[in-house]
Amino acid sequence: MSHAQIPTQPGPPTRIVVVGGVAAGMSCAARARRLDERAEIVVLERGEHVSFAGCGLPYHVGGEIPSAEQLLVQTPASLRAALDLDVRPGHDVVGLDATARVVHVRTAEGGVTLPYDALVLAPGARAVTPPLPGVDSPRVRTLRTVGDARALRDQVTAGAPRAVVLGGGFIGLEAAEQLAQAGLEVALVELASHVLPPLEPELASLVTAELERLGIAVHDGVGATEVEHGPRHDTVVLADGTRLAAELVVLSVGVRPDTAVFEAAGVACERGAIVVDQHGRTNLPGVWAAGDAVVATDTVTGVRRPVPLAGPANRAGRQVADAILRPETARPIPTALGTAIVRVGELAAALTGANRAALAEAGVAHHTVHLHPSQHAGWFPGASPVHLVVHFADDGRLLGAQAVGADGVDKRIDVLATAIRAGLTVGDLIDLDLAYAPPFGSAKDAVNLAGMAASNVLDGRLRLWHAADLDDALGTALVLDVRSRAEFDAGHVAGALNVPHTELRDRLDEVRAAAAGRPVRALCGSGLRSHIAHRVLSQAGFDSASLSGGMLTLRAALGRQATTRLVTEEALVA
Repeated sequence: MSHAQIPTQPGPPTRIVVVGGVAAGMSCAARARRLDERAEIVVLERGEHVSFAGCGLPYHVGGEIPSAEQLLVQTPASLRAALDLDVRPGHDVVGLDATARVVHVRTAEGGVTLPYDALVLAPGARAVTPPLPGVDSPRVRTLRTVGDARALRDQVTAGAPRAVVLGGGFIGLEAAEQLAQAGLEVALVELASHVLPPLEPELASLVTAELERLGIAVHDGVGATEVEHGPRHDTVVLADGTRLAAELVVLSVGVRPDTAVFEAAGVACERGAIVVDQHGRTNLPGVWAAGDAVVATDTVTGVRRPVPLAGPANRAGRQVADAILRPETARPIPTALGTAIVRVGELAAALTGANRAALAEAGVAHHTVHLHPSQHAGWFPGASPVHLVVHFADDGRLLGAQAVGADGVDKRIDVLATAIRAGLTVGDLIDLDLAYAPPFGSAKDAVNLAGMAASNVLDGRLRLWHAADLDDALGTALVLDVRSRAEFDAGHVAGALNVPHTELRDRLDEVRAAAAGRPVRALCGSGLRSHIAHRVLSQAGFDSASLSGGMLTLRAALGRQATTRLVTEEALVA
C-alpha cells in the first residue's frame, strides 16, 4: 500500500506502527492521532522510556535538574489517556518483512510479529564506542538515556572526585560543565584541533578559555589510546603520554544511525543512514523514516548526512504523519541548516548553516566578516560583546553564521537562521526591522551591522584581511595598528607601526615612507577604526585592507599562541 492508498475516509482503521519513541517517533504518533481518531497507532520502543528530554540528560548528571523524573515528558499511561496511543516500551524490533508488511519484535516475554499498514522508522542513533583497550570498564559510560544519566548522577552523589569526558562536542561540553559545577575535577579530551569542532577556531578558543575558567583541563588535538582499570579509579591514557586518573569517564565521541536491522531488510541506506524522499518515504512501499537515523541534505552545501538534532527530528516526525494520512496537503521536510546552541559556564556558543571547512570542502566560494558588537546599547549597563562570524557568497546569499557571547547569542543566530532559510542576502539584513530598546538591543543591531559590513565587502568599500593572513602580512606588507598608544603598548603585533586613526590623515607621509611601496594592512581593536583607516588609505592611493574582527579576533585565532606572538611595551623595555 503506497502513501496515496492509506485510507482517510471511513473504512478499516489504518494500523500505523512506529519504531522508536522520543523525538521523531512520538511526534509522528501524536500528529497521526490528531489527524485520524480511528487509526490504530502502536509505538515500539526498545528502551524503558518512550518520551524523555534527551537534551536535559547532562543537567541531571550535574544536579541542575535534581530528579530524573523531570526528564520524562510522557509515559505510556499518559499517552494512552491523552492520545489513545498503544505505546510499548521494552519492545526491540529485530526484523522487518516489507513484503508481508510485518515487523518482528523481541520482548522480555518472547517474540512477537506485528502487522502494519504504514511503518515509520525512527530508531535514532547509538553512541559510538571507540575500539580502545579498557573502554569496557564499568566506570566508562555513555550519555544517551535516562538510565545513563541516573547512573552518572549516582556516581557524582557518591562522591566521585574526578571525571574525564572523552569528546568535546555539544554533549561532551555540557557534561564537562555540569560535572565541574558539581565539584568534580574534570578533564575534557577532544581529538580534533579544538573543542566543538563545527565552530570556527577563533570562536572555539573563547569556549576553551571559559572551560579553563571553570577549572576544566582541556586536552585538544589529542586522543585517548587506552583506559587502564584500577581498583579505586581508572586511568585514561592519551596519545601524548598524558595520564588522567578518574573515577568517572563519560564517553561522548559521536553517534551513528541505529539502522542495521532495517538495512538488512532492504531499506536503502547511505553510510548507515536511511535514504528518504522529501516526505520521508523510503524505497520500500508503506515504509517511512524520520529523525537521527535519516539522511538529510545540507541547505547550503548540498552534502548528504544525518543531522542528529531534536528540533529537526520533531518536525520531521510531524510531517511524516501528514504524508501518511494527508498526502495531498503534506509539506516537504526541509533541508538541514543544523542550527544549534550550547551553554558553557557564562557563555553561549551557537551556529547555523555552513562553516568555513564545509564551504571549502564543497567548493563554495565565500567571504567572511567578524564583528564584536554589544548585545544591547553599549552605553546601557551590562553591555557585553557578541562575537559574530558570518559567511556569505559573491551574490550576497547568507551561507552560515556563528556566535559566542554571554548574552544575546541565541537571538542573533535565530534571526540569521531564519534569514538563511528565507534566502535573504546580506543586504536584506541591513533592512531588518528588529526590536530595539536599550536593555535589549541597539538601534543598529548586531544583525544589521553584519549586513552592513558584508555589503561593504561586496561593493568594494571594505577590503579585508584575516587572522590567518598574519604571517603573510608581516612578510609582505606594513602592518598598521590604528589603536591608541595605550592599547598598542598593552599588546601588539611585533613590527607593526602605531598611528592612531584620529592622527592618520596628518601622518600619511609617515605611513607612505614606512610602507616603502608595500601594501598596508590595518588593524584595530574590533575592526571599526581600521575600516575608517582603510577608507582614508585607499582614497589616498594605498593598497590597503582592514583586519576582520581586529585584535579581538586575532587574539582568539592565536589562542594559546597569543602570549608569544603579541608583544607588550613592558616586554620590549625588559
